[in-house]
Amino acid sequence: MKTIASVITAVAILGGGTSFVLAQAHAHVLQTPAEATWGPAPPVLPAGAQIAVLSGNPTAAGPYSIRLKFPANYAIPAHSHPTDENVVIVSGALTFGIGDKLNKTAAGNKALSPGGYALMPANMNHFAYTTSAETTIVLYGQGPVEFKYVNPADDPRHAKAGTK
Repeated sequence: MKTIASVITAVAILGGGTSFVLAQAHAHVLQTPAEATWGPAPPVLPAGAQIAVLSGNPTAAGPYSIRLKFPANYAIPAHSHPTDENVVIVSGALTFGIGDKLNKTAAGNKALSPGGYALMPANMNHFAYTTSAETTIVLYGQGPVEFKYVNPADDPRHAKAGTK
């Protein structure tokens, strides 16, 4: 009985110690929107978007959180991701649709305003667009972030200079 108690105590101590070590492996982040460092979004998104990394590295395996800012009248053609994508609207409005082609008049499209949340499951084709207002979102999930455009011609990484 004494051995079992010793093992349980050791596991509790080691488990607590492991949690402490894991917690210390991540940087503590406290940031106001005004403190965000913005830059051009990667070429996986159409030109005009901006990105600010909040935590993690969206290009590496593991959790990440980023802010994305889209100009008015911006659109992301139909695409999917190999992992779930979580989106929270911070300002403006973003309309989401499900399908193989960007269709702004589809019956199932839904516009989300500040506080709105969307979960786009892995491998589900979807699209998004803004209307007359600049829009900021927080996007988080498990990296690396990858885009697979339904129509390869929509992929901005393949656009010829001056065509998109």
